[in-house]
Amino acid sequence: MKPDFDLLIIGGGMVGACLAALAGSDRELSRLRIALLEPHPPTRPPAGNDVDLRVSAISRGSQRMLESIGAWAHIPSQHVSAYSDMIVWDARSRPRGVGSLHFSAAETSEPSLGSIIENRRVQWGLYESPAMRNRVTVLRAELSALEADIDEAVVTLADGRRIGAELIVGADGADSLSRKLAGIETRGWDYEQRAFVTHVSTEHPHAHTAWQRFLPAGPIAFLPLADGRSSIVWSTTPDHAQSLVNCEPQVLARELTDALDGALGQVGVAGPRAQFPLRLTHARQYCKSRFVLVGDAAHAVHPLAGQGVNLGFLDCAALVQILSAELDAGIRPADLGEIRVLRRYERWRRSENALALGMIDGLNRLFSNSNDLLTWARRAGLSAVNGSALAKRFFIGRAMGTGGDAPAIMRRPH
Repeated sequence: MKPDFDLLIIGGGMVGACLAALAGSDRELSRLRIALLEPHPPTRPPAGNDVDLRVSAISRGSQRMLESIGAWAHIPSQHVSAYSDMIVWDARSRPRGVGSLHFSAAETSEPSLGSIIENRRVQWGLYESPAMRNRVTVLRAELSALEADIDEAVVTLADGRRIGAELIVGADGADSLSRKLAGIETRGWDYEQRAFVTHVSTEHPHAHTAWQRFLPAGPIAFLPLADGRSSIVWSTTPDHAQSLVNCEPQVLARELTDALDGALGQVGVAGPRAQFPLRLTHARQYCKSRFVLVGDAAHAVHPLAGQGVNLGFLDCAALVQILSAELDAGIRPADLGEIRVLRRYERWRRSENALALGMIDGLNRLFSNSNDLLTWARRAGLSAVNGSALAKRFFIGRAMGTGGDAPAIMRRPH
């Protein structure tokens, strides 16, 4: 029997919605029957200037992709904070001094390095995109079981329905149920760190700059928000993160001011607070017959480089590019779930993601300590990269999602 859908995506967060919208926008894939399984689709974010705690750094490559599928137009401009510079320095250095690193969009042909945007507004923009509204069926239900083999792929929903698909994609996050049901294992480790998040006001303007200082317990980042405030992501010990959540506002303000070494003057607490655990995970394989992983379901990274959702968007663009090319070459939709096809994607993205995970994990380990020898090495390394145009182009390209083996939709100007 013919299955219910050609492509079924499990998980409707930013990455799953991105894949659905991308597929629905593609010349070849838009002819398929596409479904997105998400029990709690987003509601329209509130009007006004309220900023949620959950924000992401959206790279230039990701912005190009969102523009191309019509999602960017549904993100209000007053909630988009483009940043043109990034300044990184070690705990024993000074911003813009020896042992610091300065990236600038002025060193590229791009108007900015990226933008800080609330997750909920990116997700809503994707759900409002033309392809999502016109070509994707959203199934409001929870996953209960999954079976995938050479011949067929079927999911059982919590309400008892069984849905068949030629290809199922797991996009349901770091604790992916679909990955577990498919029997794909992961490797990784806890960082013994937690990310403390809040919003703050600062005495000096953030100057459309992302500021990051590496401290012995973990990095602290001040990310520029469109309303003039900054979003804080401070990776620190679990006990310290909990104390930051519970302490008096004036105590927190003093700690944040000191942690950024006064680079933005006095800091004032201007938002709610939260903290969450940090862990690295990487799936041992990205695919099986008729099943494939994207985003955090395949890999979860430390937030210090702001690459989490952007790596997921790169996965989506790569998968769509490969599936579209296969259809264009004459393959039947029924054969899109062949392991031969999916392994093309796995070879591409697993190697790229392994490089990104390794670099980010290495930076966290190198900088999250107070060893004198490593301190000297860090300062020397940052200074060397800052003085090398070639090295800076490499890191800027990776940060913007346009370097390395990036999918075509990320590299070409919109």
